[in-house]
Amino acid sequence: MKQPPKSLSPMEYAMKYLAIKDRSVSEMQEYLDGKDFGEADVDATVARLIELGLLNDARYAQRFVETRTASKPISRRHLKDQLKSHGIGDAEIEAALETVEDTDEADNARTVAEKFFRQFSELEPQKRRERVLSRLIARGFSYDVARKAYEAVLSEEETWSES
Repeated sequence: MKQPPKSLSPMEYAMKYLAIKDRSVSEMQEYLDGKDFGEADVDATVARLIELGLLNDARYAQRFVETRTASKPISRRHLKDQLKSHGIGDAEIEAALETVEDTDEADNARTVAEKFFRQFSELEPQKRRERVLSRLIARGFSYDVARKAYEAVLSEEETWSES
């Protein structure tokens, strides 16, 4: 087993890793495991970071949802999938997703629908509808939310055309 340089302890590696951005408990464990520290050292370091409040999966999930929803329109399902990939537990995910209102989900779907509606403007109406809905569903929006978003964009487009 390759030993890490003796100059840095597991805690020092962890602090450098946390200096870049927030991390989940799972990410930290994986990172320290990759540095070839023993399991006891990794567990002790992670436990101490949790005790100090430097690792907190609930806070991590909340911040993750806040930054993702502020930066681009995204569905709850994609947020959930992304959080799971960071090793966040179901309870923490559900708590963080409670902040995403139904109106936020609908607004996000509409924003995405507008983008694809414009992108597929050259297609015949039925094909355009299919493509937009399929893109929305692929981005994690439910069929019902996707359909309503498409209909809202279509209605707005028709209103513009009539004026």
